Amino acid sequence: MSRRLRILISLLVVVSALPLLTAAGGGKGPQSEHQRIIEFWTQERVAQAQPRDFRFDPSTRQFTPAARPGGGSNIVSGSSWTKGGAVTGTTGKVLFQMGGSYWVCSASTVYDTAADRSIVLTAGHCVYDEANGAFATNWMFIPDYDAAPAPLTSSGSFCSETRYGCWTAESLAVHTGYATAGGFNDQAVLYDWGFAVVKNGGLRGTDLVEEVVGTQNIAFSSVALNGSTTGWAFGYPAEKKWDGTDLIYCRGPVDGDPYNANLTYRMSGCKLNGGSSGGPWFRDFSESTGVGTLFSVNSYGYNGVTAMHGPLFNASTQATYNSALTQPSSTIVP
Repeated sequence: MSRRLRILISLLVVVSALPLLTAAGGGKGPQSEHQRIIEFWTQERVAQAQPRDFRFDPSTRQFTPAARPGGGSNIVSGSSWTKGGAVTGTTGKVLFQMGGSYWVCSASTVYDTAADRSIVLTAGHCVYDEANGAFATNWMFIPDYDAAPAPLTSSGSFCSETRYGCWTAESLAVHTGYATAGGFNDQAVLYDWGFAVVKNGGLRGTDLVEEVVGTQNIAFSSVALNGSTTGWAFGYPAEKKWDGTDLIYCRGPVDGDPYNANLTYRMSGCKLNGGSSGGPWFRDFSESTGVGTLFSVNSYGYNGVTAMHGPLFNASTQATYNSALTQPSSTIVP
């Protein structure tokens, strides 16, 4: 019996199955495209997004909506982050459109060497539709959403109500290992990272996000899969007792996923759920400064297992990152 028939995989995203809406206006220049996306995400549209996560159903061999689950140690299974520091600004909420639906994920700014752009790290399934072979559209990053969740009224500007405003993607980058998976499956989870290139934005429309909130360092090598490394995972979960407006974190030892031949990471006890996908994993993290080193992202879970899983960053991750730094358009990295 295949492993896919033995386990139930949960793709931790938030999606609302809404009809495709066409944004009006917008010119051809980078700034006008930025403004078009800002105007696309009205308060009303954001308010319509409802959380749904997916679990693999072995009886139908399909991902199906799942019921919402119920809700002195060094392990933190899921708690509101109240210690401040850099991580509050570098971690943010992501909105995007894919397959005629609205989606929500989490993400983090990443250190980069480019002078005119910023790089945002998230999950591959938050930038690319692996089932239909298409990049996400209307992709937008809102840093430090925890500080000032926009009131979801029926009118007004969503971004202007947030603390720092919003940054929109000029291009996206994903690895071919993810893009050719054909679905969220055993291959996809090995390459479930993605990068977004964002340029000027924010409340003034003229600032780079890294100038406003800073960035976090990233490592393109794996850690030992024996529990000797402590990891911190962050995100904006929107299910169970959470509503997508609070920055939640987990802390615990990192080892390998035994159901996946230890080819991906596992953080046991972590209860982050729908909406936290793409949120950053840190090692060597300081809870006093909120600074650490990125080494994975929230990717998937199993039905009935309290743990978060993420891909091992490696040379393929670095190649995807390098492409985001240099390519002017969305790219599938070979």
